Amino acid sequence: MKAQLPARLRWLRRWFTGHPWVRLAGIWMRARPQRRFDRVLLGRKLSTAEIGVMGEWIATRWLRQSGRVIFRRNFRGVSRGEVDIVARHRGSLTFVEVKTRTSRAFGRPADNVGPDKQRLIIRGAQDWLREVDLRPVPFRFDIAEITLIPGELPQVNIMENAFQLPDSSMAGR
Repeated sequence: MKAQLPARLRWLRRWFTGHPWVRLAGIWMRARPQRRFDRVLLGRKLSTAEIGVMGEWIATRWLRQSGRVIFRRNFRGVSRGEVDIVARHRGSLTFVEVKTRTSRAFGRPADNVGPDKQRLIIRGAQDWLREVDLRPVPFRFDIAEITLIPGELPQVNIMENAFQLPDSSMAGR
């Protein structure tokens, strides 16, 4: 039987369970590729942003377990580019876009990575390469599809080399 808090302290439970840091810690602890997905955390339904964060953490852990080395998460470049995960896979650098869905009804998660999103990811990758200033290194763009169905294990699908750079986009590097 669950212990009841006195009425004067119930506000504390509501505040504590809704605090963003507490919720992020709970999401981090639950975001495991081997753990069944539950849409409720600390008595409240997960928001779409929280589900996206959980998907990124699941993808990061899955990539790490697959032997990739994670360099950076949520990189934002100076030219408004963005990359969810920057990792090394064997001898190449990978820029990974994570797409998370809670239903199979609307198609694959990777279908939402259109030309505009690809340009955003490419700009982020170019900013990363300029910032790090590496010798020319092979790189590719991957998409991590995470499907979270309540009561089921997360389904992770990595599409390697999901899209290519246009020929002129690395001129002058």
